[in-house]
Amino acid sequence: MNGIAAPIVALEAVELPDVLGAHPSVSVVMVVYMTGEALHESVACALRDPSVSELVIVDNGSTDADASELRELAQGDQRVVLLAGHGNVGFARGANLGARKAKGDILVFLNPDAFLQPGCIAELAREIVGRPAPCIIGGRVLNADLTEQRGARRGDITLISALLSLSRLAERVPAWRHYEVHWEGEASPEGPAPVPTISGACFCMRREDFDFVKGFDEKYFLHVEDVDLCWRVRRAGGLVLFHPKAEVVHLGHTSLTSPIRVEFHKGVGLARYFRKRAVGIGQQVTAWVLSPIVVAAAIVRPLLWRFRGRAG
Repeated sequence: MNGIAAPIVALEAVELPDVLGAHPSVSVVMVVYMTGEALHESVACALRDPSVSELVIVDNGSTDADASELRELAQGDQRVVLLAGHGNVGFARGANLGARKAKGDILVFLNPDAFLQPGCIAELAREIVGRPAPCIIGGRVLNADLTEQRGARRGDITLISALLSLSRLAERVPAWRHYEVHWEGEASPEGPAPVPTISGACFCMRREDFDFVKGFDEKYFLHVEDVDLCWRVRRAGGLVLFHPKAEVVHLGHTSLTSPIRVEFHKGVGLARYFRKRAVGIGQQVTAWVLSPIVVAAAIVRPLLWRFRGRAG
C-alpha cells in the first residue's frame, strides 16, 4: 500500500471524558475491498488517534500486496485485529463480522478511504455518552478541499424525496424544497444536531444500541445500508445526530472496482430500501414497479460521467 497525499493535520492527544473510564474502549471497524492507495493513510490515521483502542479490519478482498501488508500490520500491532479469508461478503455483512469481533463498548465505523481528523473519535465518543438509546452519531464528512461532502447529512430518503432530489426538481420548485435530501448547502450547526440520515463514511454507536437494532441489514451488499440503519434507529424511537466538530476527510471513488458495478449495487440497495419501508398495497406496488427504473438510473450515472469526461 502506497501513501496518498491528503489534507491531514497532525493528530494531537485528545482525552476522552472521564465518564468513559480510565481506559476508554473504542473500536474502529473498517471493511476493506480493493480500496487502493487511500487504505494506507486511512489505517495510519486511525492508529495515530489516541482515542482508538482497537482497529478491526475486515478484508473482503485486497490485492496480494495490500493483503500481505495488512497481515504484517496485524502481527506487529496488538491493537489491530484482521479478519480475512471469508471472501467478498458485502459491506453490511463484513461490518457486522467486524462488530462482533470488536471488544469496544463504542463502535466507530470508518470507510477505508476516510482520514480521521484531530479529535474526531473523541468528539463522537463524548457525545454518545448518556444519549437516549438507540443513538447513532455521524461525523462531518469533508471533501479533499475541506468543503462538506454531499451526503454527509441528509433528510428522510423516501421514494418521492429521492426522485425529486435526483431530478433537481426539489431545488428548482419552491413548493417541493422540503423534499431535498441533501443538506450540505445549509449552514452547519454549532453542535450536534438531529438529522434523519447521516453518512456511513464515519459514525459511531454504542455496542448495545448496535445490537438492539440488530446491526446492518445484510441483505444490502454495498451502499444504502447506512440509510437503512438510520431509518431503523429512528423507527425504534432513537436519535440520529450530525456532529459538525467530528471531522473526517473522505476521498470517495478510490475503489479499484468498476464504477458501474458499484452504482449497480447502489441502485439495487435503493430499490430494496424503498420496497422495505413501503406501507400499504399502493406503496408496495409503486416501489416494485419503480425498482427497475431506480437500478437503471443508478447504472446510467457512471456512463454519463464517462461521456461528460470525454466531452470535456
